Amino acid sequence: MNSILHKSESRGKANHGWLISRHTFSFADYFNPDRMSFGVLRVLNDDIIDAAKGFDTHPHKNMEIISIPLEGAIEHRDSMQNTTVIEKGDIQVMSAGTGIQHSEYNHNKDKQGKFLQIWVMPNQQNVTPRYDQITLDPEEYHNRLQQIVSPNKDDEGVWIHQNAWFHLGEFDKKISTEYQFKDKKNGLYVFVISGSIKVNEQQMEPRDGFGIWNVDKVQIEAVSDSEFLLMEVPM
Repeated sequence: MNSILHKSESRGKANHGWLISRHTFSFADYFNPDRMSFGVLRVLNDDIIDAAKGFDTHPHKNMEIISIPLEGAIEHRDSMQNTTVIEKGDIQVMSAGTGIQHSEYNHNKDKQGKFLQIWVMPNQQNVTPRYDQITLDPEEYHNRLQQIVSPNKDDEGVWIHQNAWFHLGEFDKKISTEYQFKDKKNGLYVFVISGSIKVNEQQMEPRDGFGIWNVDKVQIEAVSDSEFLLMEVPM
């Protein structure tokens, strides 16, 4: 078994006034040669956006981009003519492929918005850009793992151009589960949104990240009421 622990306070930080962003991996002005990615998981940004503020229109290319709102609502517009608002419980995905442009703003005029933005390097270059989003049923990930991302168009959740599976869990204290890898060549990156959990006896606190590979399965136990994200990706 191989593993790596990224404590919350070890992440990069950017404070732009209207935006506070914490970077698990190297991003923008934060560069750490030891924190470039976890396999094909290239970006894991934890963003807080002031009311009515956001990212102006900007380009992306050849990247799978997953957005997970944690609080408030994010307004999205893109060059594929999509205009949507995503809230907690929604999962948004874009395949940037040959190139897209989009903007993201806090839809609320009176409170902060919080969301995770995740970039996964694709297994195909220059695909046709695409957009999708789903709304989850909270009961589906209460005390169980709900699949929210996969490589398969007809499977549960949204799909991406990569041999990767994401699961979301919201567990009560002392609830435990076992995660079986979909592909034994993959690694698993665990990110704690809230609460405390143990992954194979490794204690994790809010916003900690823990990568593990060269195993077939992992044991997860909620030390307290907790919410967490599992990202199985090629190494």
